[in-house]
Amino acid sequence: MSAEVTEAAEAPFSGKTLFWGIFASLLAAAGFFLLSTYAPDFRQPEGGATPFSKGGTGYAGIVEWLKLTNGQAPPMARGEKDLASPLASTFLLVVTIAPGSDPAALDRLVKLRSGKDTLFVLPKWQTMPLLGREGWETKIERLPNSVVNDWLGRLAKAKLGEGEPTVDKIDVQGRKIAVPDELQWVADDDPLVAAGDGRAILTELDSEPFYILTDPDFLNNAALGDEQKAGAALDMIAMLEPAKGAVMFDLSMHGIGGNYDLAKLLVEPPFLALTLSVLVAAALAFLHGLGRFGPPRAEGRAIAFGKRALVDTTATLLKRAGRLQGLGDRYATLVRQRAGALLGAPHGLQGEALDRWLDSRDKGEAHGFTRRFKAANESNNLAAMHEAAEQLHDWTARRLGERR
Repeated sequence: MSAEVTEAAEAPFSGKTLFWGIFASLLAAAGFFLLSTYAPDFRQPEGGATPFSKGGTGYAGIVEWLKLTNGQAPPMARGEKDLASPLASTFLLVVTIAPGSDPAALDRLVKLRSGKDTLFVLPKWQTMPLLGREGWETKIERLPNSVVNDWLGRLAKAKLGEGEPTVDKIDVQGRKIAVPDELQWVADDDPLVAAGDGRAILTELDSEPFYILTDPDFLNNAALGDEQKAGAALDMIAMLEPAKGAVMFDLSMHGIGGNYDLAKLLVEPPFLALTLSVLVAAALAFLHGLGRFGPPRAEGRAIAFGKRALVDTTATLLKRAGRLQGLGDRYATLVRQRAGALLGAPHGLQGEALDRWLDSRDKGEAHGFTRRFKAANESNNLAAMHEAAEQLHDWTARRLGERR
């Protein structure tokens, strides 16, 4: 009865409880790591000229409009991996450019989309967040032509035209819509959508299947507030897309999903295999450590019993005190006195006189003891002292054996 009570007191939790507790903790930690790693990629930015923005210059409206029309939401390209996929080549990619977009990202995108249908929408308005309304923005003024021309120059050898449009209505696939404020246009003799003679709103490049919408007020959320413009936006996309409903929106220009860090490298190919191997090895080591192998190791005494322990302790103290270098001559003197006593040297012999007497005991070697005595006396390192001490000990033991 007492044994059962003692065992219960020593183990308040069962092995299964500990295992599932540890497993749940590791699973939660792994989930937190993955969510924190990929959270920035799926965080939808508020405001700006992005497909997620519900502000006036955003494009969330046309995304929702296409979803209602085609029955499914258009896919989003979050990085170069999505843009270079074979599936992306079958879509009309809509690239919405914001004033704060990355020019280098546009250059990479142009190279990746070479030979593929792509619609580039130029920026137009400078905005700022609207206080008190999350995700909303207020229009400040139109961007300078120099800013828009910097983006346009990366796509084509063209610049925005100067002057007001010469028409009151713009024809988009037979649908007449009002001219937006401060219309942006480029000179083109064969435009897809025109704002008068030689003035293009939608134009196509000669060398690539690239389309440029110079004025975003035909496609953004502000445009979709008008029924005619909303219909014209769908007509414009239907005119460009290679297949009905095959439209994809780009997010890489807005820095969404294109950032790589060490955490992503650990959980994505090709380093995913290495990460899984390390985790499996760690799990096996943990499971191996759960069971004891061999008897438990008894804890030894801090100071052991016996002569050997005394010698080892003394040697350790001498070593820590830095006094080992001066032991050679002292040991030699001690062996001289001990050898004289064991071999029966006359009383009162000391120093060199005792050395000569000890040498006379050795019939097979001249100055045998004196030579060994000097070697021990002059040793200045542990190896030399150890060798000289062995020779002195062997000489004494041999002479003592001969006497007996």
